Amino acid sequence: MTNARSNQPPACVLTIAGSDSGGGAGIQADLHTFAAFGLHGLSAITAVTAQNTRQVVSIHRVPPREVERQLQTLFVDFRILAVKIGMLGSAANAAVVADALRAARVRKLVLDPVLVSSSGTNLLPTRGRAVVRAELIPLTEILTPNLPEAEALLGRRLNTDAAVRRGARDLLELGANAVLLKGGHGTGDVVCDYLVDARGLHEFRHPRIPVRAHGTGCVLSAAVAAGLAQGRSRLAAVQAAQIFLQNALHDSYRVGKSLNRTLRIGAGRD
Repeated sequence: MTNARSNQPPACVLTIAGSDSGGGAGIQADLHTFAAFGLHGLSAITAVTAQNTRQVVSIHRVPPREVERQLQTLFVDFRILAVKIGMLGSAANAAVVADALRAARVRKLVLDPVLVSSSGTNLLPTRGRAVVRAELIPLTEILTPNLPEAEALLGRRLNTDAAVRRGARDLLELGANAVLLKGGHGTGDVVCDYLVDARGLHEFRHPRIPVRAHGTGCVLSAAVAAGLAQGRSRLAAVQAAQIFLQNALHDSYRVGKSLNRTLRIGAGRD
């Protein structure tokens, strides 16, 4: 990770996502992750949630005009080297974000298609999912769905290892340059994530850590964006992000009253 002091200002990375009042995911987790990589984090908030470690109580979706203003204000002033997208909240917000990214000619885009919260709350309506498929995925450098999100995007179950592999390749056909299909929602003692692009498929296997953690997808995708901003290749960015997430899982802690743990997002141990 890049944490050494320097006379040069840190590179800027932007997260477009929702705010998690519990501090474990969303904008809060993304900004912590960027800082751990030695980067300056920018944010455009698409939704404000009232949530804790147990549930999402309510969601206030930021009006699309205000999302647009946030993005315009940031792109006119900062040199943004990578963008990570998380929760969008509405079809209108997804469309506004797509327009802004096209206008800014963003190339290093990591899209985490946040569709449903870990507690089961629907975070993006059907019309919004259609906009993501049609307008945002084709702009994406790396798409990072988990298994339920991949199944929602493909409209079918991925319940075997062979099906997951095929699913990763089929997701690539939606237009992203690469897909990182995360296997944490699967079963078994080993978690396998698949990175697929035009060059082929790469597997990341690691022992399943026996903890229930909140915000893992947010942290992983933010770490991938951070790696791209630092000039790493797709594969190297994903490798660094995998190590970062494993460290955060090992160091996770419990706050609140649920069994879920919160990731300790530090400087990493690689």
